[in-house]
Amino acid sequence: MEAQGKTLMRAWLAILALLFLTACGNDRPKFSPLPAGTAVLAFGDSVTWGTGAAPGEDYPTQLAALSGWQIANAGIPGDLAETARHRIDEALAEHAPRLVLVELGGNDFLRRRAEGEVTEDLRAILRAIRDAGVQPVLVAVPAFSPIGAATGNLKDAALYRRLAQEENVPLIETVFADVLSESTLRADPIHPNASGYRRLAEGIAKALQGHGLLGR
Repeated sequence: MEAQGKTLMRAWLAILALLFLTACGNDRPKFSPLPAGTAVLAFGDSVTWGTGAAPGEDYPTQLAALSGWQIANAGIPGDLAETARHRIDEALAEHAPRLVLVELGGNDFLRRRAEGEVTEDLRAILRAIRDAGVQPVLVAVPAFSPIGAATGNLKDAALYRRLAQEENVPLIETVFADVLSESTLRADPIHPNASGYRRLAEGIAKALQGHGLLGR
């Protein structure tokens, strides 16, 4: 009888664990793929702009070719999350996108701004996008690390995963860090070259497919 009771208890625990995992899985936002021709905004700094490569080799242009979306490039070289938060509303009004890719923070890290300040600036941008009825997607940027850059072992700044979880937005992880970790894909220590932007566009496209936002 005791053995039978233990067996029933283990069965109930297994069922509860399955229900818990199912509930956690349902917390992830579900999306429908955006069709070709969808207006998308790439919002960021020099990496969005395409510094380090020729015109037309930037990641938004290459992502547009991969996705079929109409992607407007709103990258400004040298821009900070701190200043970009004051131009997001104007960019949304100008381009009327259905989705915004946010790639910012690298210049803030170079200026050694406090992580908490960068986080709150990015949060304000994500919320402004969502308040406009548009879907934001956050692109993780590598943490400032001269050693990581020298050894080809850059990692995403931790704030991006935390912020994406807190704001419940899709996150593009590791792609940017992986590109800058490979010397053949860099124009300089902080910018991809044409091949790097191609790799960045391919990685973002794959991640968007994983989130259900881009068809396969």
